[in-house]
Amino acid sequence: MTSPGRVAWQRGAEDKALLLSREWLVTNGLGGYASATLSGVPTRRYHGLLIAALPAPLGRCVMLDQVVERLNSEQLEPHLRELRLEHGLPCWIYDFGGFVLERRLVFAHLQNTVFLSYRMLEGEGRAQLQLQPLLSFRPHEESISPRLTQDYVFSAADERYEISTASGFPPLRLRLIGEERAFTYQPSHVSKINYRIETERGYPDEGALFCPGHFHVALTREQSAGLVASTEPWADLNALLPEEALAYESERRARLWGIARHSADDAIAQELVLAADQFVIAPRGRTIAAMRARAHGDELRSVIAGYHWFTDWGRDTMISFEGLLLQSGRFQEARYVLHMFAQYVRKGLIPNLFPERSDGGLYHTADATLWFFHALDRYLEYTRDQQSLLELLPVLQDIIAWHLRGTDFGIHVDPQDGLLMQGEPGYQLTWMDAKCDGWVVTPRRGKAVEINALWYNALCNVARWLWSTQQLSAAAEIEAQCTRVEASFNQRFFCRDAGHLYDVVDTEDGRDDDALRPNQLFAISLPNPVLQREYWKPVLCAVTDALLTPVGLRSLSRSHPDYKPNYHGDLRTRDAAYHQGTVWSWLIGPYIDARLKVYPHDVAGARACLDGLIAHLGEAGVGTVSEVFDAEAPFTARGCIAQAWGVAELLRAWHRTKP
Repeated sequence: MTSPGRVAWQRGAEDKALLLSREWLVTNGLGGYASATLSGVPTRRYHGLLIAALPAPLGRCVMLDQVVERLNSEQLEPHLRELRLEHGLPCWIYDFGGFVLERRLVFAHLQNTVFLSYRMLEGEGRAQLQLQPLLSFRPHEESISPRLTQDYVFSAADERYEISTASGFPPLRLRLIGEERAFTYQPSHVSKINYRIETERGYPDEGALFCPGHFHVALTREQSAGLVASTEPWADLNALLPEEALAYESERRARLWGIARHSADDAIAQELVLAADQFVIAPRGRTIAAMRARAHGDELRSVIAGYHWFTDWGRDTMISFEGLLLQSGRFQEARYVLHMFAQYVRKGLIPNLFPERSDGGLYHTADATLWFFHALDRYLEYTRDQQSLLELLPVLQDIIAWHLRGTDFGIHVDPQDGLLMQGEPGYQLTWMDAKCDGWVVTPRRGKAVEINALWYNALCNVARWLWSTQQLSAAAEIEAQCTRVEASFNQRFFCRDAGHLYDVVDTEDGRDDDALRPNQLFAISLPNPVLQREYWKPVLCAVTDALLTPVGLRSLSRSHPDYKPNYHGDLRTRDAAYHQGTVWSWLIGPYIDARLKVYPHDVAGARACLDGLIAHLGEAGVGTVSEVFDAEAPFTARGCIAQAWGVAELLRAWHRTKP
C-alpha cells in the first residue's frame, strides 16, 4: 500500500508552540505505549518512551521516560526540521547544517520492547551520537514525585545493560547497536522536571529521574545506530534489529489496511484504520480467562478505552466494536472480544471496567451489557457467524432474565410498564458517569432514555435470533416485551412542551427530567428504533440546533442552568463539566445515523458534519481523535488524546457518508 503520511510539524510552517501542544502515540497491542510531545519535552506523567504493560499487580508502568540525544555535543531538539507519521509511526528529521539525521521509533507488537533508530541522511564523515537514558520506574497513573523514591542498580556484562530496583519491577534492559559503541557509567539524578499539563489538571507537577550514564556511538551515511529498551528476556531483545522491527511493523500495518473495508485510495479511512489499531489489545495477566479462551480455541482480546489513562471498559468496547473491529475487517478478533466478555457475565451484567492492576472486573453499569447485544448484532451482520450466535444466545437469554427480575445496582424492569429502571445511591451507571469524592454529578437514576432505547433494541434482536433458531415460545415471550416497551416509551418520553424527549422519567424525586441531552438520539439511531417515526424529525432538529458542534455533540444544552462551557481545571472542576456541556467526539456516530434516517438523501450534508473532526486529526494527538472538547469555540481538545469510541465512530460515520 502507499504509505499514508501526515506532517505533524514542519519548521517555518507553524508556531513552535505546537511542538508542545501536539502529541504522538505508538502502542504495542498489550496496552503498553510510547508517547510524548512532538518536541520530546514531557508535559504529562504519562509521557515516556517505554510504558510497559505488565501482568497484575503491576499493570502499565513507566520504565523509560526519556532519552536525551546529542549529535556532536548538540541536543537534537533545537534542530528539528520536520516530524511526520508514516504508517502511523513517528519519524523525526533533524538538520544540523552539515548533517541531516533521521530518528524513528517502533514498538514491537505484543512485546514490551521499543526500538529507537538513527540514520544519517546527508553529511560527509563521521558524527558522534550520545544517548542519555532517563528513567523512574512507577505505575503510569501514579503521581510524579520531586524526589526519587527508590534505589536503582545498574549492571553491565557483555554489552548487556540492565537497570533494576528492589521494588518488584522487572529490570529495564538496554542494547546499543552501531559501530564504535560504548557506555560511560556516570550515575546522576535529574530533578525539577516540570510536567505542565499536570499543573493545569491540579496534580503534582515536578518530577525527578535517574540517569545511569550515557551511550555513545558513531554515525555515518553507511552506518546507522539504534537503542533497544525492553522488559522482555534477553533472547527476545536480541531477536530483532531496529530496521527489522520497523520493516515488520510496517508490513503488519499494511496487512491491517489490506483487510479493511475501505477504498484503496481513501487516505482518511486508512489513517483511521491505523488509529483504530492502537486500542485493540491482548490483555496481560488474566490467567483464568486466557486459559478458558485457549481451551475453546480462542485468544483474549479487548479494547483500551483511551490513552493515556483508561483501561478496557465494557461500554467503550461495545460502542467502539463496529468501527474498530468490523469496519477494519478484524472479524476473528471481534469474535474473541465477544467471547471474552461473555466469560465475565455476572448476574446479567458484563464488567464496566477492568481496573489497572487487577484481573477481575467491576460491574457498576446499566448500559454496557445492553451495548453487548448491539455489538453481537453488528458482528452477525458482517460475518453471519451462526456458531457464535448459538453459543452466546443462552447467555443473552440469561441476561434478559436477570433484568426482568432485577439485578445489582437497582437495575430492573418496572412491571407496570416494562421500562428499565436503574440507580443506586453512590453509583453512576450510565455513560454520563462522572464521580468525584463521592459526588455523582449526573446520577440519572430512574428510567433513562438511552437505557430504554438500548433495552428495546436488545429485546428486538433476541426475539429475532430466537425466531431464527426455532425457539418459538421463547421468541413470542420476548416479542411481547418489545411491544410493551415500545408503547410505554412513546407514551412516556416525548415532552410535547419542549419538542424533544425527556432525558430521564420517573426519577428518584418523582419528576421527569426534560434536560436537552444527546442521549435521546439512540431512540432513533439504533437498528431497532424505539421512537415512533413521527417524532424523529423534531427530536433531530432539537439536538441539531442545541448540541451539534464541528467536533461532536454537546452533552447538555446551553439553556440549562448546569451548563458548563469549558472542561478545565482540577479534577472536581473537570468532573462538574464532564457531561454538563462538554462536547464528546463519539456522539457524531449516532448523530449521523439519526440524520440519515430522517434525511436519507442528504449524504453530502451528513459528510459535512465530519469536517471538524477530520481536521482535528492533525491536532492534539496527531493521527487520532480526542475524547472531549470545550463546549464553545474554539472547541479546544481536552481529556484523553486518543479515545477508542471517538476513532471508531468517526471511521464508521466516514464510511456511512461516502459519496
